[in-house]
Amino acid sequence: MSNRRRSATPSPVPGPDIPALSTTKTVNLALQGGGAHGAFTWGVLDRLLEDGRLEVEGISGTSAGAVNGAMLAYGLLTGGRPAARDLLDRLWRRLAKANAFGPLSPSWLTQVTGSPNLDCHPVYAGFDLMIRLMSPYQFNPMGFNPMRDILHGLIDFDLLRRSQQIRLFVSATNVNRGRLKVFTGDELSVDCLVASSCLPFLFQAVEIDGEPYWDGGYMGNPTLHPLIHDCRSRDVVVVQVTPLQRPALPTTPTAIVDRINEISFNSTYLRELRAMELINRLIAEGRLSEEEAGLNRFFLHRIEAEAAMNDLGVSSKLNADWGFLTHLRDLGREAAGHWLDSSFDRLGRASSFEIGSLSQ
Repeated sequence: MSNRRRSATPSPVPGPDIPALSTTKTVNLALQGGGAHGAFTWGVLDRLLEDGRLEVEGISGTSAGAVNGAMLAYGLLTGGRPAARDLLDRLWRRLAKANAFGPLSPSWLTQVTGSPNLDCHPVYAGFDLMIRLMSPYQFNPMGFNPMRDILHGLIDFDLLRRSQQIRLFVSATNVNRGRLKVFTGDELSVDCLVASSCLPFLFQAVEIDGEPYWDGGYMGNPTLHPLIHDCRSRDVVVVQVTPLQRPALPTTPTAIVDRINEISFNSTYLRELRAMELINRLIAEGRLSEEEAGLNRFFLHRIEAEAAMNDLGVSSKLNADWGFLTHLRDLGREAAGHWLDSSFDRLGRASSFEIGSLSQ
């Protein structure tokens, strides 16, 4: 990736659904993954699009965040905000429809308990045991991945690859090299979205140009580097899905493995945030010039509902029941609304959260 120095935030291009220039601000979006919990991000994006005061320059996404980001970018390119909202809605309706006829559709027990967690679901319990004894190369020898069918026909990737208006960055983990791969520009395809959301316990690695890839969350959830170095907007808005902290100590085998995965998925993200904070501080103190850093000072923002997400077990990431997805969507819309009310005026001027607070 280039390290060109960024100029001032670009002026948005007016359109039929875009408010006056004086009311809009340009941002970059960093969208975390999280399976069905990505419906929270759907709600966040839906509320931001409804508000209409934000223009999007760059989107970095992992797993469900990458899929949401692709829908957002393609919708904005083809029909503006209304098209983007419609495309996101169509995506999550497809996921719910696939779930309704799948093995993890709500059982009578989950309906009785009212919990979105699938720990008591008989199929989930059996599947959880199976993946500890067998790999997807054994129980899924044909390499079936439902994400391909869900994405089919939603995006014209040729148009997305040619776009110069919105830059999309999709993170995946190169299995053999143990490195982060960021797909962008001419590399964008349905394969890279499937690769970015490929959980190795459930699906076979996705091969692209002879290289096998797993979920990008292991190396960047999501990566912030391209938004800082390859985009001009100074503002990065992170939509956080995966909890950084959990109040309860995991004591069961499943809970321990799940928490290890959460810590792993957040580790690179936290390191990048702290590196960004250090660069900002050095520039502010005059110990590092913007020319030496190769970029301007930037501002960080975060939209989250960690307290509510803490109540959800990791098994609920596989719960694509429409009622649960719309609950998460509404939670995301509420969180985005609070953020707009409290932080919109800080865009372009200051960060709206302290990175140091994440470790407290």
